[in-house]
Amino acid sequence: MNITEFINKEKDFLSFLEVEKNVSTNTLRAYQADLGQFINFWEKYLKNDKKIFLSLDDLMKKYILSLFYKKISKATLARKLSCFRSFILFLRSMGHKLSFNFKSPKLDKKLPIVFSVDEIFYLLDSIKDDDLPTKYPLRDRTIFELFYATGMRCSELVDIKLTDIDLENKQIKVFGKGRKERIVLFGDKAKMSMQKYFEIERMQLLKGLDSDYLFLNYTGQKITARSVQRIFEMFRKFLKIEKRLTPHKIRHSFATHLLTQGVDLRVIQELLGHENISTTEIYTHVTNAELAKMCDEKHPMNRMKNFDFMNSKK
Repeated sequence: MNITEFINKEKDFLSFLEVEKNVSTNTLRAYQADLGQFINFWEKYLKNDKKIFLSLDDLMKKYILSLFYKKISKATLARKLSCFRSFILFLRSMGHKLSFNFKSPKLDKKLPIVFSVDEIFYLLDSIKDDDLPTKYPLRDRTIFELFYATGMRCSELVDIKLTDIDLENKQIKVFGKGRKERIVLFGDKAKMSMQKYFEIERMQLLKGLDSDYLFLNYTGQKITARSVQRIFEMFRKFLKIEKRLTPHKIRHSFATHLLTQGVDLRVIQELLGHENISTTEIYTHVTNAELAKMCDEKHPMNRMKNFDFMNSKK
């Protein structure tokens, strides 16, 4: 296969991922970039070593070895290898014989960064609407509350439509990775905030336009993920800590707080939309201090500490 054929197959592969596999926009963009970088590597190789012919297998191996020398992160390398494997499987299904078999590096498991219940409650309950440096405090607070109430992803929140919301039963239909549908739940507090935003600020944001999306920007269009991040940066300034406040960290906090309250891991897996339970198991990093606190508050024996057993027999 020459480079022109490769580029044509790349386009077919990306279309296959988007239409048949229904992968997320982020995955599609990452794979397109990974294959584009390999094509750039191939073009430079042809310029420098025209006399030496290498098969596609050998070119891929040469490229992966060059990545090792660049000392890119294990996660990035693993993703690039995953991209190549998927592409090779696609090519094999079309009759091309390739034997690329690099193993992905073993990734270091990083514990998720979470915010405490007190930190989140402080931002949601102690900061008044008038204190928020925004024209749309009801919208911005509702966005924050929905993230913590449901644990949804940022990409899921910005795509929420009015038809996806069941206010009566406090449910929202969201579409996760690969457009996989699931139901997330929220409580009375988030419901009240959503209703207030919907009745006041959303009507202002529409500006006479017609939109089915729940959260809108100042032009009346669907809010973007970058705008959501700016909202979190605004809230972050009210905390006297160095941690970045992001939607994904609130998702981590949602899962961790549920776990410490005794919610079953399988339930958390369902709420988060994880395909494998192993992904959810990272939240079992409850510290000994948290466990000790839970035992102190919940264990029945601790309620007996002021009970005089000897005198009780008299």
